[in-house]
Amino acid sequence: MSHLLTTLSKKKEVDTIIRDTLEKVLVLRFGRASDLVCLQQDHIVCFAFHSSSVLPAFQFCCFFFRIKVICCAILFIQLSKAARDVSKFATVALVDVDSEDIQVYVKYFDITLIPSTVFFFNAHHMKMDYGTADHTKWIGAFHTKQDFIDVVEAIFRGAMKGKLIVNCPLPPEHIPKYQILYKDV
Repeated sequence: MSHLLTTLSKKKEVDTIIRDTLEKVLVLRFGRASDLVCLQQDHIVCFAFHSSSVLPAFQFCCFFFRIKVICCAILFIQLSKAARDVSKFATVALVDVDSEDIQVYVKYFDITLIPSTVFFFNAHHMKMDYGTADHTKWIGAFHTKQDFIDVVEAIFRGAMKGKLIVNCPLPPEHIPKYQILYKDV
């Protein structure tokens, strides 16, 4: 299923996609294919999956049996469909946080909560004011597919105007709240 969506597990791959994605927002979702919150994010981001018979089977397998292979397969199918929805102005890629080579980025972006989504435009790290202390990344899952599209579109519009930080277009109740604890402070 990895042919449906780019999955990055090496630093060189991440460097290349950041450098080579031009005039589009690059959405990097840091997470694990086996993590249920990552699967929730990927499902919401890809809500273009309309089959009422497949979704309950997906939830049943993930919740009761924790069959990671089936969940992972459905995750890639759904996320690739959402990537098509935003393909005119964004590129979506998954980054495996368990890969040893990726730990440079995990430390740099302080990826402690999974999933975390980081945005780039023309090799510049794009930030968004969510009303939280951390503007560098989106932490957690998006509530709806439209929330994801709105965030990516706001970053694209801001980037086209030359901004490196933009305001979040989502209502406060759709933004996950986390208590940020700083180590060794």
